[in-house]
Amino acid sequence: MSVDGLWIGQVAMAALMNVAFAFAVGSALLGAWLAKDAQTKISPARPAWLRAQRLMLTATVVLVLADLGWLLYQAASMSGVTLPAAIGVVPTVLTQTHVGYGWSLAFAGALVLLGTAMSSSHTGMLRNALLWLAVVAVAAGKASLGHAADAGPASAAIAMQTLHVLVTSVWGGLALAAGLTVLPALSTSTARGMLIRTAIQVSNVSIVAVALVLVSGIFNGVRGSGGSFAAIELSTWGHVLTLKLALVGLALVLGGLNRFSALPRLRRTASTMDAHTFVNVLYLEALAMLGVFVAAAVLSHSVPGFAALG
Repeated sequence: MSVDGLWIGQVAMAALMNVAFAFAVGSALLGAWLAKDAQTKISPARPAWLRAQRLMLTATVVLVLADLGWLLYQAASMSGVTLPAAIGVVPTVLTQTHVGYGWSLAFAGALVLLGTAMSSSHTGMLRNALLWLAVVAVAAGKASLGHAADAGPASAAIAMQTLHVLVTSVWGGLALAAGLTVLPALSTSTARGMLIRTAIQVSNVSIVAVALVLVSGIFNGVRGSGGSFAAIELSTWGHVLTLKLALVGLALVLGGLNRFSALPRLRRTASTMDAHTFVNVLYLEALAMLGVFVAAAVLSHSVPGFAALG
C-alpha cells in the first residue's frame, strides 16, 4: 500500500460512497414510514417527509458522482498513469477486471436508486421493489470492490461482506438521516406523536441491524486478520480496524442510551425536553457513524493484517 495522492483520492471517494449510500438507505426508510401521515399538506409529518425525499435525491446524486470519481482513481491506480490519462484506461478496467464487474453492479444500482428518488411522488409496489433491489445491488457491488473479492465472486466472504455493507448502511443511514435531518423537522408539539412513533421504528430496526453488523463484522475481522491478534496489533490495517471498533462501540453506547433511557422517558412524558434529548443523542450517534464509514473506506484500501505480516 502506497499512501500517495491517488490512494488518498480513492479513499475519499470510497468514504463519500459509503456515506451517500447510507443517507440514501436511511432516508428511504424514513420516507416510507412517514409517507402515509404526510399525504395532506397540513400534516405535521409532511415537513419531515419532504426532508426525507430531498435527502434521498441529494444522496443518490452524490453516490452516482462518487462512484464515477472512485472508478477514475481506481483506473489510475491500477494502470500507474496520471488521473487525466486514466480516462482512456476505464473501458479496460470495466470489461477485463473483477473490480470493473463489481463497480458496474454498484453503479447500475445507484442509477436505479436515483431514478426511484426522482419519482418519489409516485409510490407503489413496483417502485419499492426496484428501490430495495437497487439497494441490494449497490451493497453487493461495493462488497466486490474490497478484499472479499479475493475469495471469488460466489463465496461466503462476498455474501458476508454484502450483508455487512447492507446492515451497516441501514444502521448508520437511519442515524445520519434521522439525527441530522429528518427528526428535527418533527420538533413541534403537534408532531410529537409522530416523532415518538418514528423514534421507536428507528430504534427497533437499528437493533436488528446492529446484531447483524456485529456477526458479519466478526467474520470479516477474523478473515482479515487470519485469526491472529498479532495481525491486528502490528499492522496498519489492524490499527485502523481498532479505531473503527472504537467508533462502533461509541455509537453502540449512544444508541443504547437512547433505546434504554431517552426513548422510554419520551414515550412516558412526551415532553419537549425528552424529545430534544433523543434527537441530540441520535445526532452524536450519527457523527460516530460518519467516522465508522471513513474508517471502513480506509480498511478497504489497506493491505489486510494477515497479508501485511506475511
